[in-house]
Parts: sequence; C-alpha cells; structure tokens
Amino acid sequence: MGLFDIFRRHKKKQVSSESASTSTASQSTSTTASLSTTTSTSTSISISTSVAQSQSQSVSGSLSQSTSLSTSMVMSLSTTTSLIQSLRASQEAVSAVESQLSSSQSTGMSVSQSVSTSSVTSESSSTSLASSTSLVGKTPTADTTTTEATVETPDQTEAKYDRGLEKSRTGFGARLNRFLANFRHVDEDFFDDLEDLLIESDVGYDMAMKLSDSLREEVKLENAKSKQDVSNVIIEKMVDIYEAAGKDENPNLQMAKEGPTVIMFVGVNGAGKTTTIGKMAARFKKEGKRVLLAAADTFRAGATEQLEVWAQRDGVDIVTGPENGDPAAVVFDAVQKAKKENYDILFVDTAGRLQNKVNLMKELAKMKRILTREIPDAPHEVLLVLDATTGQNALNQAKLFKQSTDVTGIVLTKLDGTARGGIVLAIRNELHLPVKYVGLGEKVDDLEKFDAGDFVYGLFKGLVDVN
Repeated sequence: MGLFDIFRRHKKKQVSSESASTSTASQSTSTTASLSTTTSTSTSISISTSVAQSQSQSVSGSLSQSTSLSTSMVMSLSTTTSLIQSLRASQEAVSAVESQLSSSQSTGMSVSQSVSTSSVTSESSSTSLASSTSLVGKTPTADTTTTEATVETPDQTEAKYDRGLEKSRTGFGARLNRFLANFRHVDEDFFDDLEDLLIESDVGYDMAMKLSDSLREEVKLENAKSKQDVSNVIIEKMVDIYEAAGKDENPNLQMAKEGPTVIMFVGVNGAGKTTTIGKMAARFKKEGKRVLLAAADTFRAGATEQLEVWAQRDGVDIVTGPENGDPAAVVFDAVQKAKKENYDILFVDTAGRLQNKVNLMKELAKMKRILTREIPDAPHEVLLVLDATTGQNALNQAKLFKQSTDVTGIVLTKLDGTARGGIVLAIRNELHLPVKYVGLGEKVDDLEKFDAGDFVYGLFKGLVDVN
C-alpha cells in the first residue's frame, strides 16, 4: 500500500468516526426523551395510587403523604441515577401502606389490589429506567469491561502508534521544516542538504544515498514546486523504498504446527530482553495460551529474579537454574517440561552478548543444539531485541548478530522515548529483517505487533497532504 493510500484510509476512518459520534449524540437525545416519558408515567402511577386508596381516612392520609413525597421526588429529578433512587423510595412507601391496609379491618380488597398493582407498575418503571440508563453508557457492565480489557480495537492500536512515535515524528518534522525553509529550487545543494537530513533522522547512510539518487528524477517528474509538494515527494519515495525492501517479509511469528513453539531472545544487556519477554508472555496468556519461561540468563546478577517477578505478575510458569550455572541445562529442563506438560509457547531468555564475546556465542549455539535435538524445528524464532534510543548503534548490533546468529526478526523497544524511529527504515533496507514487535510505552500492553501502515502514518502524520 502506497503512502497516499495509507493516509487516505486513515482519513476515511476519521470521517467515519465523526459520523459515528454524531449518531451517538442523536441516540443520547432520544434516550433522554425516553427517560422524560418514563418520568411522566411514574407521576401518573403515584396519582392513581392516591385515588384508589381514598376509601379509608387513616389510610388515605398515609397514601396522600406517600403520593406527595413521590411527586416531590419526581419533580426534583435531574439525572437518571436520582430518578431510580426516588422510585425505589416511593416503592418502599407503597409497600408500607400495603402492610397497613392488610391490618386494617375497614379496608376493601380493591384497595389492596390497587396498591399491589401500583407497586408492580412502579417496579416495572424502575426496571425500564435502569435499562434506559445503560443505553446512555455511563455505567458499563462487567462483561463490557472485560471485553475492552482483553480485545484491543484497531483504533486503540493506531492511537498507540501515534503516541509512541510522537517524538520521532516531531524530530523528523522539525528537520524537514528547516530543510524546506531554505528551499528555492532543486539543485545539487538541495540533494546535499537532503542527505544530511536523512542521516540525522537515523534512516541510515545507505538509504539516504539511495533515496537521494532516486529523487533526482522523481522531483522533476512530479513537477514539485511548492514546499508541500517537495515534502510529499520525499516522504512518498522513502515509503516506496521501505516497502520494496520488505516485499517478501513475514511480520508474523512462526508458530509450531504441533507441540510447543520455542522463541529465543538475544541482544545486548539493557536492550529490554527480559521486559519484552514479560510483556509478550502477558499478551499470549490473554489469548489463552499456556506459556512457559526459561531463565537462561544465569550470568547477569538479578536476571533470574527479574524474570521470576514477570512470571508471577503474568501468572505463567518458569524454569530457573543456579546463579552462574549452565544456561544450556536450564534450556534442557524447560524444553522437557514444555513437551511433557503440553505448553503452547516456550520463551527462552539469554545472556546479553556481543559478537566478539566468543564464549557467550558458543553457549548460545549449544542452547540451540539442545532445542533442535528435542524439537526438530526449534527454535522457531530467534528475536533480536534492539533499543531504539541507540539509533545507528542498534543497526550495527543487528549487523553483528545477523552474522553470527540465525536471527529471524527484530523487537524494537523504547520507540516512545526516542526521536530515532527512522531506524526501522534502515533495518528493513540494509538488513532485510522484519520488525515483528515494537515497544510503544512502559505499560504491559504497550508491546504491539508491528504494523507497517500504522508505523508510516504515525511517523509522518501531519507532514503529508493528501488533498
């Protein structure tokens, strides 16, 4: 999907959302009218009760007092909640009168029946009002709350991308505006400044050069003369190159056809591996999967304890080993447990390592051999966790890990805390590795599956004119 298609799609969604809001407002007005009608019915019921029970002097006095109280309550109603409370109070008063009528020797059966009928009618009105109140939407039911907590709508996901990429969007927008402030015409100086802009935005040197070369003809063909035209052409070409580089990518996790799916997490210390595992475990647990964690980072002090806290918080099981123990032994115990007890997913945490840490890389290879021996297709995914705040350093780390490890995908963390969101463009262009998950906040549900359309919109929102 091209750049302008993405923006037109989001524009249609906004128009649809505004129409839905107008419809909701109309429904609310209709509900208010319904409540007013119900109020009139309640008043009529109270008056009917007073007339029906005028046969006894003492009872009539009591009923008159009850009717006066009920009428006063109805007139003072200002909200749906107070109306319900008033009707309940009126219902209690009618019940008291009914009790008095039962003990009175001079009362007729018709009065008792009238009071009973009034009570039932009042209860029916109260039920109707409670139903009308729920239509207004002020008091969501427990079922609705549960659904909202476990099922995330596309609009909520889009809002997370919008919020998480705000710093990157603002940073890129500021650079683009400074660049276009000096725009007069397309010449060599224009392209030199454009290359500087792109490199500063962490899209990578290779992509900056590729984009600059392709734009030399594109700007002329598009006959871009205004600043907005030039901005549109630059961003559109960036997205075209980005999409071409990821033509055959699969952003979804590869799941096992049968038995447990094994996913290993690798990366340097501090990138957010353990936190990512905790958030992803919570995500799959909500989807109804049985999740098992393997604390194979036995070298970093406190790593096992940190993962244990996540396991307890998520309500999932964990396999641990002694501090400074053999990580491969932890992996072996974990995969045995996963197979015997029919777990759906096994997440393996590993020690932070760099390509030049030979012993650690050998240890990683040993763990992979154990997994493959026990489950032939395992590990099904090897996810490299990168810290987006490190910019080009993250790209260099990815290059090193790709050389020494069979990395199948990227998890890019801390996007909300950096202006370097353009690193996603560089990763796809230079490494041809799919970004499978992105961290868009600190909350447990802020780890999102990567969506190229939402990412592009969140990164360039406000910078593109689709009209």
